Amino acid sequence: MRPLDFGTLLWAPFRTLRRNPAPVFGTGLVVQLVTAVATAAVFVPLLVWLFGRMESASAEDLDAILSGTVGWLIVLSFVPIAVSIVAGAFLQGVMVVEVASGTLGERLTFSALWRRAARRIGPLIGWTLLVGAIVGLVVALVMAGVVAAAFVSPEAAIVAVVVALVLFLGLAVLWAWLGTKLALVPSVIVLERAGVVQSVRRSWRLTEGYFWRTFGIILLVGVIVGTAAQVVVQPVSIAGTVLAAIIDPTGSGAALTITVVTTVVTMALSILVGAITSVVQAAVIAVVYIDLRMRTEGLDLQLERHVEARDAGLPVGDPYLDVPTGGPAPTWT
Repeated sequence: MRPLDFGTLLWAPFRTLRRNPAPVFGTGLVVQLVTAVATAAVFVPLLVWLFGRMESASAEDLDAILSGTVGWLIVLSFVPIAVSIVAGAFLQGVMVVEVASGTLGERLTFSALWRRAARRIGPLIGWTLLVGAIVGLVVALVMAGVVAAAFVSPEAAIVAVVVALVLFLGLAVLWAWLGTKLALVPSVIVLERAGVVQSVRRSWRLTEGYFWRTFGIILLVGVIVGTAAQVVVQPVSIAGTVLAAIIDPTGSGAALTITVVTTVVTMALSILVGAITSVVQAAVIAVVYIDLRMRTEGLDLQLERHVEARDAGLPVGDPYLDVPTGGPAPTWT
């Protein structure tokens, strides 16, 4: 158990999936399915209702129906967003526990991973909501400025759009910097039982002097899994479109069946691939966190002592926790 070199660190999240595939992949799959079902449960009935009303509505009522539909879409979109926030936070917690236990040579079951992650779900959701609220507020303010300028004059709208694009580029750079500095917050929340504010401070300190290393690992893993996902999913979608055009160039009916089948297959592949990519991207954060603690705090030595004492049958605490003033660190149960 020593700090990892860059190449080993890069592939460590993929090995996490291979080491304990059933509970890890199962968790990612559950998260993807819950999010997909929540989205479908909200929008499919709404679209069915909309098309039914549009078919029976008069021309004068169409504008009112469409306006009402937009309002319902905005309101109901908060349901899948909320579900995805909770599911994503839970997945991050599960992967932190899995990587940490794997470092100690433990192989946890599906239920054990979920129980341990559930203990810190509150702060994880709080952190996710905080980040989402800040990003949403910034985007809303920029877009509000563009809309306000559009009411002034066409020229002002063009200037506002250009300014907004420049702002978004600057915000993207700022987001990359802050996102890297605060990337370890979920790991600190779970493994150190820290609150959100303390976790922000810890993540900031742990990444000092290791910004580019942390940024590079997260970016490269994201590019690898993102590219792999597109390579798997997109050919199926393209093949379905081409096949429909060849078999039924006039659109007489056979193309519809091919389109439906292709859509279903593409969605299934997207869920499966999404489960893998989400697991790997969540795992990389935990791997980086442990590596940085080894480099800056000698965590590797503490983990070795923990494993030796555990194998010798001695009582052990949680090696990822700083020992409290009042006594030994608590243990997982």
